[in-house]
Amino acid sequence: MNYLPLKRVYAALPVWIVEDHCDVVSHIYRAIASRHVPLSNIKMIHLDSHPDLLIPVNMPADTVFDKDALLSELSIENWIMPMVYAGHVSEVVWLHPYWAQQIKEGEHTFFVGKDSSTTTIRVTSKDDYFLSDGLFVPQDQLENPKPLGLNVVQVNPVKCCLTKDRDSGKSSAKRPRTGRSVAGPVNDAQPDISGSQSESGCSSCADRVPPPGGSSTEGSSKCNSNDEEQDKKPCSKPCNEGSTTHIVNRLLSILKPTDQYILDIDLDFFSCKNPFKELYTQEEYTILQDLYSFRKPCEELNEEELAECVETRIRQLEDLEAAFADLVEDDSEETVRRWAANPGMKSLVQLVGSLQNRSVAPDYEMVHQAGLTCDYSELPHHISSEEEIERLVLAVELILEALPKPTLVTVSRSSLDEYCPTEQVNAIQSRILAILESLYGSLDVHKEYEMPEDNMSKAS
Repeated sequence: MNYLPLKRVYAALPVWIVEDHCDVVSHIYRAIASRHVPLSNIKMIHLDSHPDLLIPVNMPADTVFDKDALLSELSIENWIMPMVYAGHVSEVVWLHPYWAQQIKEGEHTFFVGKDSSTTTIRVTSKDDYFLSDGLFVPQDQLENPKPLGLNVVQVNPVKCCLTKDRDSGKSSAKRPRTGRSVAGPVNDAQPDISGSQSESGCSSCADRVPPPGGSSTEGSSKCNSNDEEQDKKPCSKPCNEGSTTHIVNRLLSILKPTDQYILDIDLDFFSCKNPFKELYTQEEYTILQDLYSFRKPCEELNEEELAECVETRIRQLEDLEAAFADLVEDDSEETVRRWAANPGMKSLVQLVGSLQNRSVAPDYEMVHQAGLTCDYSELPHHISSEEEIERLVLAVELILEALPKPTLVTVSRSSLDEYCPTEQVNAIQSRILAILESLYGSLDVHKEYEMPEDNMSKAS
């Protein structure tokens, strides 16, 4: 008789905090090897201003079966999909703040496999996020396909007045959690975003999250107002997407109370910069957007036409990569004009001229990396106020309070590359650790970003 290996349970919830997001993979693999996390069908709740669902473009698919080789290939934007192709991760929920809109909202189901023509990892998703990077192939072109369920769910800040306990004045993150593995009803709030309103005409709506398995009838919505009595009047419409009720209901349809899952948090979820906007002038950035622009296909295109669209995009990106690689060696006027003669690259002359006028020699490899972020949409850029951070932190707390306890928590600071503002990252990290401790009790925190590099390599 064959026996399945018994799963192991951590004495205290491990929290691995790294600087670069891709560094969490080694800790996930270690948890798999120690049988604390299953070998396959892992579910991941991923809070981030970026999907991180790209793929190392030229990496052979079989690299995923060599851990050391794989870890050397990963970058901050492409560390999840190799784990999908390796058969470990099968469900990802991308919880994103309202300013991050890279992938269409909703449920996506597609395959991740080996492209039979290039032996690289590719996907069958037709979303612009994948098309613009040249990652789409028809399903009949994939070998060893692995299904991925991707849920894209927006999280909005909750009502400002909920961030403080009215009696004590303390942050709600200090509330001790009961011994339940899944929380009961909690107060909830709709977004209260400056300059926007819900369909009902309210700037914010409050409701209650029903307990899992409990009544399907949600509490009545309430309008916000400066008048305390106005809070008690019901809204004319139910709460919309972005409320914690909506998010919790989505998550509980994916997570079972007994599921082991990974909670992954990038601190730029709470406040996010596009660091390239500080490296280049607005004029230079506009030229990059023009050079790297991706013409989105019509919805009606069939798979053959989509494949042609992707092939055109790949050639465009390869030409741009070759051009900037050439400029690293020789950025003379002759070289620039030769490349600028290519279709769609005329504005290269103006860009290089502007860069050469600086006191520091241009870093053309960095220019190319910046350009790769300027395809069909800009990188998210939203530096949150302290109040908005507090409201987002509370929204996350209310969501986690209603979910089963995670098996493993991974956290990325993303501050050295400035995706999370350096002046805010430590305060955000402290708030998140306080919430995790209040919800789950004792934590086993590993601050990997503080370790010397030689010790980090040994730990991996």
